[in-house]
This record gives sequence, C-alpha cells and structure tokens, in this order.
Amino acid sequence: MLEVPTVVDVSTTTAHRAYTIREAAALTGLPASTLRYYESIGVIAPVSRGASSGHRVYDDNDLDQLTWIACLAATGMSVSDMRRYVANGRTGPSAARDQIELLTQQQRRLEREAEQVALRRRYVALKVDYWHAVEAGDHTRADLLSGEARRLADDLKRQGSH
Repeated sequence: MLEVPTVVDVSTTTAHRAYTIREAAALTGLPASTLRYYESIGVIAPVSRGASSGHRVYDDNDLDQLTWIACLAATGMSVSDMRRYVANGRTGPSAARDQIELLTQQQRRLEREAEQVALRRRYVALKVDYWHAVEAGDHTRADLLSGEARRLADDLKRQGSH
C-alpha cells in the first residue's frame, strides 16, 4: 500500500540542505511560478528567505511537502482541495474522516476520467478498424464499424455534457 506523508510526518524530519527556487522546481517537477503561487494562496506555508538576498530558501521538509503536493496536483486535484488537504494534515488524526472524504471524491473523479478515456480509446480503435475495412474493400464491415463509431460518438457527447 502506498503511504502518503502528512504534514505532521513531514515536519518531524530534520532539514539538511537549502535549495533555491530553481532547484526546488527541478526536484519537484513544479514550475517556480507554481511554487510562488502555492505559497501566495496558502497551499504551502510561507517559505523561509535568505538573510542577505531575501530569496526563497527551501529545505528538505519543504521539498517533501512539495513532492506530495505535486502528486496531488498530478491527479488533477483542485487547488482548494489541496489547500484543504494540507490544512487537514496540520490538524492531524482528528481530520482523518475529512481526508478520507476528500481523497475518495478525487478517486471518483479519476474513475470517471478513466471511463471517458476508455470510451475515447474505443472510438479511435473503431475508426482504425473502419479504415482497415475500407482499405480491404470490406464495405459490410466498414458500415458496421461506422454505425458503432456513431453510437459511441453519441455516448461521448452525452458524457461530455455531464
């Protein structure tokens, strides 16, 4: 089972190294502009600043948090849900029910997306088969596949309107 660290888990580790925003962006896969944005809207806590330069200085704890936030973002989770997830993590075990609900909703969204992708893949496969039938001169099969593709296109349109 994959374990995702909570904010509490992340904050208990000892920081060993300082990273620039460019290094943090490269290590997390999040653009520097996204790191600044996440900080400005409270997805992540304010990042410490260099004493002389005033530039953001990330530590290992920050990178750990940014890495799992990047994973949540990669699932398509909304910024508001990521902010809620982080806030719940700070709350600790008493927020477990809310975390489960939040992640279960995201899981359902991903399942719906996967169903839509499967339909689109099926549509493309039908069109490939259709053109193979056309190329082979098999008009009966081409007509059958064309009808299937039309029905599937209608299904795709209906799903797109939900």
